Amino acid sequence: MEETSREAVATAVQRVAGMLQRSDQLDKVEQYRRREARKKASVEARLKAAIQSQLDGVRTGLTQLHSALLDVKDIQSSLADVSKDWRQSINTIENLKDVKDAVVQHSQLASAVENLKNIFSVPEIVAETQQLIEQAELLQAHRKLMELECSRDDLMYEQYRMDSKNTSDMNLISIYFEDVQGLSDELAKQLWMVLQRSMVTVRRDPTMLVSVVRIIEREEKIDRRMVDRKKQTGFIPPGRPKRWKDKMFEVLEGTVSTRIEGTQAVTRETDKMWLVRLLEITRKYVLDDLIVVKNLMVQCFPPHYNTFNRFFCLYHNAVSTRVKELASEDLEANEIVSLLTWVLNTYKSVEMMGHPELCSECDINQLEPLLPQDVVDDLLSKYVKTFTSNITGWLRKALETDKKDWQKETEPEADQDGYYQTTLPAIVFQMFEQNLQVAAQIDGDFREQVLKLCLKQMNTFLIRYREEVVTYKEEHLRDRQLPQCYVQYMIAIINNCQTFNESINSLKRKYSQSSEPTESDAAIERTLNEVAKEGCQFLLDEVFLDLEHHLNELLTRKWLTGSHAVDTICVTVEDYFNDFNKIKKPFNQEMTSEALRRVVVEYIKAVMQKRITFKNADERREGAERMIKEADQFKFLFRKLAAGEDTDWLCGAIAAIAEVFKLTDPTLLFLEVTTLVSKYPDIREEHIQALLAVRGDASREMRQMIIGTLSENKVSYSSIAHPIFKDITVPTITMTTMTSMATAKLLK
Repeated sequence: MEETSREAVATAVQRVAGMLQRSDQLDKVEQYRRREARKKASVEARLKAAIQSQLDGVRTGLTQLHSALLDVKDIQSSLADVSKDWRQSINTIENLKDVKDAVVQHSQLASAVENLKNIFSVPEIVAETQQLIEQAELLQAHRKLMELECSRDDLMYEQYRMDSKNTSDMNLISIYFEDVQGLSDELAKQLWMVLQRSMVTVRRDPTMLVSVVRIIEREEKIDRRMVDRKKQTGFIPPGRPKRWKDKMFEVLEGTVSTRIEGTQAVTRETDKMWLVRLLEITRKYVLDDLIVVKNLMVQCFPPHYNTFNRFFCLYHNAVSTRVKELASEDLEANEIVSLLTWVLNTYKSVEMMGHPELCSECDINQLEPLLPQDVVDDLLSKYVKTFTSNITGWLRKALETDKKDWQKETEPEADQDGYYQTTLPAIVFQMFEQNLQVAAQIDGDFREQVLKLCLKQMNTFLIRYREEVVTYKEEHLRDRQLPQCYVQYMIAIINNCQTFNESINSLKRKYSQSSEPTESDAAIERTLNEVAKEGCQFLLDEVFLDLEHHLNELLTRKWLTGSHAVDTICVTVEDYFNDFNKIKKPFNQEMTSEALRRVVVEYIKAVMQKRITFKNADERREGAERMIKEADQFKFLFRKLAAGEDTDWLCGAIAAIAEVFKLTDPTLLFLEVTTLVSKYPDIREEHIQALLAVRGDASREMRQMIIGTLSENKVSYSSIAHPIFKDITVPTITMTTMTSMATAKLLK
C-alpha cells in the first residue's frame, strides 16, 4: 500500500512539473486545481458504481443458490414418496396380468375384425390389381397392393406378438397371401421398364415417370417404418425392405450403360471410319440426353435426388468404361489419334460436357479423366511406334515412285517460276503435315514429339535419297544416252533440296514452339546441301564430259593453226546453262561460278601439260593473242551467265599467262613472271617452269634465276578465297615418257 502511495505521489509530482514548466503557467494554478478535482470526483464515482454493481451480483447469486437448495430438498422428498408408492403397488400390477392378456387378445381380435373384410376380398383385390398393372394404371395398382400388404403385415404382426414361435400360423397367412408377392414383383417389372425408357417417357408422358417415382418414394417410407419397427419388436414382414430406390438407380445406371454401348452401328470391316462415327454418335447421344435431363427429367424427381448431377456422373462413368474398352482393342494409328483427340479435347469442350446449357449445372473440371494417364501414355507410345513404321514405309514408297519418274522420257514438271521439280517434296510434306495436324489435336507436347520424329525420319530419308542420287548418276555414266532427261531430273533433284529445306522451316514455324535449332536440324540442312552440291557437281561433270575432246585440243598445234575448240566449249556451256537456269538460287549462282572456275582451270591445265612448245616469237605472239581472245570469250560468256565478281579475276589468269608468252624481250621475262605471281600468289615453281618450257626461249640459267628469286620472295596466298593454281598439277616426265617421245621423233 505504501509503495502504491509513493508511486502515486511521484506520478503527481511529475504531472505538476509538466504543467508548471513556464512562469506564465503559475497564473493557471487555480484552473489546474479545479480540473484535477473534477477528474478525481469522476474517477471516484466510477469506482463506487463498479463496486456497487459487483455487490448486487453477489447478492443475486446467493439468493439463487438458496432457492436451488430448497428445490433440491422438495425433489428429494417427492422421490421418496414415489419410491414408497411403487413398493406398495407391485402386488397390484401382478394381479393385473390377466387383464393385460385380455387387452392383447382384444387388440388381436379387433385387428382381425378390422381386416376381416379385406381378408375375404383378397382374391378379388389381387385380380383387380393384376388388371390395373396390365393397364399401366400404376398408381392405382400400387394403392391396391399396399392394402393387401397392409392386411397381411398386420395379421402377421399380431400373430408374432401373440406367439412368435408359432410358425404354422405364420405359414398359413403367407400361403393365403402368396399372390401378393407376385403382384409386387410384377409391378416392379413395370416400374423398371418405364425407367429403362425414361428418356423417351419423359418426352412423351412425363406423368408416367412421376408416378413411378411417387410409388418408389412410398415404398421407401414403408421400408423405413418396417425397419424401425423391427428394431423395437424384432418383426419384419416378408419381402421387406424392398429397396426399390436403390434398384431404381441401378436400373438407370444400366440404362445409361446400354445407351452408350449401343452406339456402335458399324465395325472396322464395314467402315474404315467406324470409330469416328461411334464417337460422334456417343457425343450426340450424351449431349442430347443430358439436355433432356436438365430441362425435363429433373422436374420428375424430388430435389434431394440431385438428379442432374447423378445422371451427369452416370453418363461420365458409362463413357469412361466404354472408352477404356475401346482403348484395350487393337487400334490402328489413325484410330488411336481419333480416340485420344475425342477423350482429351472433344469430351470437355463446348460440343459435349462443356456445352453452355450444361455448364450452369456442373463443373466439368471436377470430372475424373476418362482414361488413366498410363493408358493414354500406352496409346501414345503405340501410336508413335506405328507411325514410325508407317512413315518409313511411306517415305520408301515415295522415293521408289520418284526414282521411276527419273527414268521417264519426258521432262519433269516446272513450278510457277519455271523451276524443274518432282512431286517428292509435296508428297513427303503432305504426309508430315497431315500427321502433325492430327497430333496437334491431342496436345502441344505430343505435337512436338511427332515433329521431332518426322525430322528424325527425314534425316534418315535424305541419306537414302543421297545414295539413290549417286546411284542414278553412276547408272547414267554407264550409258550416257540413258535416261534421256538425266540433266533435267538432276536439276529437279537439286531444286527438291531447296524445297525440302523451305518445307522443313515452314513445319517448324507452324508446329514447333521452340525456335532454337537442334542437332537434327543441322544434320538435315547439311545433308540437303551435300545432295544439292553433289547434284551440281554431277551436272558439271556431265558438261565437261562433253567438253573433254575440245579441252584436249587446247594449246596444241591444231589449236595454234586454227581450231574452234573454245567456240564449241562456249556454245556447249551456254546450251547446258539454258537448262541450268531452271535451278533455284543459290545453287544456280554457285554452279555458274564453279563452271567458270573449272573452264579456266582446265584451260590452264592444258598450258601446264606442255602440249605445245612455241618455236619462235611469231608463234608466241600468235598463241598469246589467241589466248587473250579466248579469255575474252570466256569473260563475255560467263558475264552473260552472271557468274559473279570473280569472272574478270579468273579469266585474267589466262590473259596474264598469255602476256608471259607474248613478251618479245627475254630480259623482261622476270618482271612479267613477277607480275603474274603477284596477281596469283598460289602459283608454284613447277607452274613457272612449265610456262617457261612452253614459251621455248628461256635458257636454263634464266629459268634458275627466276625460280630462285621467286623462291626467296615467296608470297603467302592464304588470303585468297578460291586459289586457281593450288589444285593444278604439272605432269612430270619420267624416263619411260622421254624414251617414248624420242622414239616417236626418230620415227617421224
